Parts: sequence; C-alpha cells; structure tokens
Amino acid sequence: MGVLEVRNLTLVLDNKKILDNLSIDFWQGHVHALCGPNGAGKSTLANTIMGLSGYTDIEGDILLDGASIRHLSVDERARRGITLAWQEPARFEGLRVADFLLAGAKNKRRSVAADALKTVGLEPDKYLNRAVDKTLSGGERKRIELASILTMQPRIVLMDEPDSGIDVEALEQIFACLRIFKSQGTTVILITHSAAVLRQAEHAFLMCNGRLIDKGSTSRIYRYFEDKCIPCAHINEPVEEETK
Repeated sequence: MGVLEVRNLTLVLDNKKILDNLSIDFWQGHVHALCGPNGAGKSTLANTIMGLSGYTDIEGDILLDGASIRHLSVDERARRGITLAWQEPARFEGLRVADFLLAGAKNKRRSVAADALKTVGLEPDKYLNRAVDKTLSGGERKRIELASILTMQPRIVLMDEPDSGIDVEALEQIFACLRIFKSQGTTVILITHSAAVLRQAEHAFLMCNGRLIDKGSTSRIYRYFEDKCIPCAHINEPVEEETK
C-alpha cells in the first residue's frame, strides 16, 4: 500500500474525460515520475490530488495513509503535508521573499529562510528583502518557490515540469533539492517531459489519454523518450502501411 493512492479516478471537464478510471500508488519516501504526451492528464492528476478548484467533482477516490481525502479542502490537504510546485510559479505582489518562505514553514526563524535560499543557489542577502513580483525572473521565482517547499518539510511534493523555463545551473539545484527531499523521507511526484528529470526518479508511470499505460523502473519508461510512443490501445495509434 502506498502513502498516496489514486483509486479508479475519473474526472470529466467540459464534457471530456480527462482522467479515465486511473489507479496509481505512490510510495513513501520515493521519487516518482509521471510521464506522457501533452494532454495525457498528468497536470490534471496533480491538480486533482491537491484538490484545486474545478478539479474536485470526481469519481473514484484519493487516499492518504489509507483514508479518503476527496472531500478535504486544499488548505486541509496542505495541512496534512501535500504541496504542489507550479509549472509557472505564482507572484505575490509586494510580499517579501522572507515572508513568503516562512509563511508555511515549520520553523519560522529567518535563518531557515536564508538556508533554504542557499540550497537553491540564491544569496540570502540579495533576496530575503526583495518582493515576490515581476522584478524576479521566472527561474528566480521557481527557485524561491522550491525554497519555500524546503522550509515546509512536506510529506508529499507534486512538481509540475520542474525544469520549465530554467537554465542548467538551476536544474542542478533542483536535483540537489530532490536528494534532500528523499533524505527527509518526502514522497516526490515529478510531472515531466524531460529525460534528464526522469533519471532523477526511482520509479515512473506513463500516462496517455487519462489512463495508465505502463509503469516500472525509469529505464523501462525511458523507452518512451527514445521511441516517442509505447504501443497502446489509444484510438490514435498509428497503423502501419500495408506493403505492396
């Protein structure tokens, strides 16, 4: 049994079935990867696990430690240790970086915020008193969001396209944070199209059309990146031409 279990999950948005009777188990303290083409339902699954507005009218269930959380609010799920790192981090106009980092922190000392910034490769003296606004680049905001998650010490982290819009140096900082999460026993779920990010995981799932197509070791799922597709029952699966 996993720490987080998705059971026969179905979600319909705008009369389209985005998640289709999906069942997945995520194990305590492991780094998992969710892979698949655009529109496969990966980000929708993360939003549904988090309980975001518009993603709560579901069939099936989501279990944390064996107990259903489907009727819990976003705030209650967060209090139980689930957090989501956005593909495009939010801005909080006027809020100082230090206040943002410590808002959900278990330890409210300023030194905790400073240490988290150092871990993601940002100098505390340059960033603690800055505002989380448009003066920060996308890569800076992504690092600051990751630093805030480090201060939270969550049980489960959902990371949507963690390599989006960042440089190689920032990506290495993210990989370092993944190792920290693992050392803390945090369960990490990486939503990714990147082979480099996939390699950081221990176990991977391949989704297509809202369904689970394959699962196993990262080397097994890596074939998706090599071949661009793994044969499945999808209605759009290419048909080989007949030889004349």
